[in-house]
Order: sequence, then C-alpha cells, then structure tokens
Amino acid sequence: MAAESPTDGPPLEAIESVFAVTEIHRSADKLVYVGQPRVSPAAVTQELWPTFHDAGYELELRGARGRTALVAEPQSLGVDGIPWKHIGLFVATVLSTLFAGTFWYHIDPFAEPAALLQAWPFSAAILFVLGVHEMGHYVASRYHRVQASLPYFIPIPTLIGTLGAVIKMNGRMPSRKALFDIGVAGPLAGLVATIGVTTVGLHMEPIHAPAAVVQSPDAVQLHLGFPLLLEGLAALFGQPLYRGDPTTMVNPVVIGGWVGMFVTLLNLIPVGQLDGGHILRAMIGPDQETVGALVPAALLGLAGYLYFLTDHTGQAASVWILWAVLTTLLAIAGPAKPFVEERLDSRRRVLGALTFGLGALCFTPVPIEIVG
Repeated sequence: MAAESPTDGPPLEAIESVFAVTEIHRSADKLVYVGQPRVSPAAVTQELWPTFHDAGYELELRGARGRTALVAEPQSLGVDGIPWKHIGLFVATVLSTLFAGTFWYHIDPFAEPAALLQAWPFSAAILFVLGVHEMGHYVASRYHRVQASLPYFIPIPTLIGTLGAVIKMNGRMPSRKALFDIGVAGPLAGLVATIGVTTVGLHMEPIHAPAAVVQSPDAVQLHLGFPLLLEGLAALFGQPLYRGDPTTMVNPVVIGGWVGMFVTLLNLIPVGQLDGGHILRAMIGPDQETVGALVPAALLGLAGYLYFLTDHTGQAASVWILWAVLTTLLAIAGPAKPFVEERLDSRRRVLGALTFGLGALCFTPVPIEIVG
C-alpha cells in the first residue's frame, strides 16, 4: 500500500528525513511503518522518539526477515479498570499502621481488639504523608506523559507499620526537564504534607505512659532523633518535645510527621534512582554517577563516627551501614537516563538546590535508638 500518513500519528515528513517509509499499516492498536533507515538504527530512534512521544506513542525500531519497521504503540497513562492490587495493599497498610499505632498510644490490641481504631490519627498521618509524596510523582509523570502506576503501599510489622510507598514508572524518560520535575515533585509535595501533619500533631495532647509501663524493670525507652525541621516547627509554635521525660511523649501524629521527614531525607540521597538521584542527574548530567559512587563511603564514614567517636550504641551506626549497602546497590544499577540531554533552566537548578537544602533540614545523625 502507498505510504500515507495516518491522521492520529506524526506527519510523514517528520519521519522521512531519517527513515524512508514504504508502507504503513495497523497491527491491533499499533502503527507500523515499514521501510529503510537513512541513518544508523540508534540515530533513527534518537531522532524520532521525541516526535512519537509528543504524539502519544512509544516507539520501537524492529527488524525481521530483512525488513525494518518502526512500531508505535499508544501510551497507556491512565488506570485500566479497578486497581485491586493497589487497593488491597492500601487496606493492608491501614491495618498494619493501626496495629503499629497501638504501641505509640500504649494500647494492647490483643486485650482490646476494638481499641485498635483509637490509633487512627497515627495511621492517617503516616498514610497521608506517604500518599502525598507518591502522588506528587504520579501527577508530574502524567504531566510529562511518562507511564506511571498508582502508589503501591508496603505493609510490614515495624514500629510505623510500613516500609513506605512507591510508584512504578515504565517507558523512557523524555528529557532532563521531565526527570527533574518528576523527581522533585514527590519530596516537595511530601514536605508540604509533612509540615502540615507535624503542625497539627504539635497542637494535639501529648501521650502519657501508664505507671506500670514506666516502672517495669523490663521497660525500654525508644529515643527518636528530632531533625532541625521538627525542632524549628516546635520552637515556632512554642510546643514542647518532651525530651528526657519517660512518662510523656509527643502526640503520635507528630511521629507521622517525623516519618515524613525521614522518608524525605532518605529519598533525597543523590544516588541511583532515588529522588535525589533523579534531581541531581537532571541538574548535572552524567557526572551524577561520580557523586553517587561517593555516597556509600560517606554513609560508612558517618556510621564509623557514631560507633567509634560518640556514646551512642551500635544501633545508630547500623542504620547508616544498612543504607551504605543499599546505596551501593543503587549506584551499581545506575540512574535514570533521559532521552534528551538538554541543560536545565536556572529556575529548576535553583529549585533543585533548595530541595536538597530542605532535605538537609530533615537530617538527624541518630534517627532512632532503643535504650534499656
């Protein structure tokens, strides 16, 4: 059949400069352009992928039986059907965070199963800060026409009831600008939610430990390190943080804010495909991999300092040893590579530096320590 440009695909003249089209046909919902490359296959893809992406297609160059074809598949950006897996994980995480919340409220969920619901403010705080963070990524992905899933919440029996939430991105990253916007949207959205949750929690009634818990010879104390951002909000509103008082602690909603700050800090580590890795890769290009290679050594240095030069227990160092191992694996996997390597505008570079600065305010050298 004669090559005639389809009405819903890129114009034929945008393709012909690098790929001589002899015929065009549809295969299911795909557009297939059969012909011969005028340049190398890699150059064909490099030249035409942005054009097809802007038209709403993912592009792949295929060859078989001496024939070469450009296969354009429509992007799938929406949610197909009811996302049962996401709903199931969310419900499971609601339950796991409610159960974890009973620890902070000094409730025995086995003795009083119905009392589990009393921990709902803690659960809501955790889910809100994590959900807003991931939805920041999701909205930015949709804006830049990058395929992304809804958030997957991860339930697990820890002191906060979850390992966080993630979204899954498919397809290629169009440009540095898209990589930056998607990377920065999560931490900034999450920080706004975190500041709101922390502010609300600071104005709520503190929790008082029962005398039997405080006086028990088997009692242990859980010490949280408060980052500068939390310290600053407490000072701004004139609210106490009850450090050193074994009978009183901040409202568990504040712990939800603490989780948001810690998650922001970890995500902004500039390595691999963490948010910080995305942001720095967009800002400085391939040199980000050099920075990423230094991150594990820096974390091991922090762990060594805490273990050998301070009075903290080995628990404090173990957090950063674990993250040194994880960031090593992330550095080996490498960062996301944008398709178009254009330089970022100055406004985004300033915003990136500001985001890393805000992340530094979420840092505490000893996030959590169990004493007793």
